[in-house]
Amino acid sequence: MKTAIIIPSHLGAKRLPNKPLLLIKNEPMILHVWRQAKKTNVQHVMVATSDQEIFDVITNNGGKCILTDKNHTNGSDRIFEAVENLDEKPDLIINVQGDMPLINPEAINYLEKFMQTQSAEMATLASKLEPEDLDNLNVVKVETEKQIGINNFSQAKDFFRKKDNRIDCLYHHVGIYAYQYKTLKQYVSLQKTKNELERSLEQMRALDNKIKIYVGFVKDYPLGVDTQEDLDKIRKIIS
Repeated sequence: MKTAIIIPSHLGAKRLPNKPLLLIKNEPMILHVWRQAKKTNVQHVMVATSDQEIFDVITNNGGKCILTDKNHTNGSDRIFEAVENLDEKPDLIINVQGDMPLINPEAINYLEKFMQTQSAEMATLASKLEPEDLDNLNVVKVETEKQIGINNFSQAKDFFRKKDNRIDCLYHHVGIYAYQYKTLKQYVSLQKTKNELERSLEQMRALDNKIKIYVGFVKDYPLGVDTQEDLDKIRKIIS
């Protein structure tokens, strides 16, 4: 198993309870995400969850799902437990967030290709940051060392939510990660950092421990579902 897409999902979201099971076009959101991931070039796609209801949705639709501990506080920790339960460990793991039902399969392919051809420890994606999103705390910003464009990755310098004075090489972070198995194993062994806790951004644990994260550019931003307003927008698009 060279590459595996693993979608972490749980029912404990505080802002939007039972989020993965909320219906979009009469089907649970997590099912839409799983189907988008299945459209990629990656053969192995699975969901990692602590909740039997999510497990049943995926397996009843012919998918693979792994039940994990309920105490994980981020997707990477949940994914690692799932990986450790596999008989064959993937060399490369792609973490696709379970609240992005419009994720473009080609964006996942793009990230996977970069990781397969480069010796990067970890990589993610970003898109254009719109002016109206500067003050939106739900929009995560990433600052890169150099400007990024099509087929041009650059190292991440910082991730944050709050607006500040930075204006150069600033992008709208897309919540998808790719890591080498050994990098994920290293990551979960590390203590949570001050920045990770204060910003509620798990990628800060990697940056704070000198794990390099490369950032690639995609034209479209897949709207994530954090609020009821987001869900309403998605329902209109997918209707």
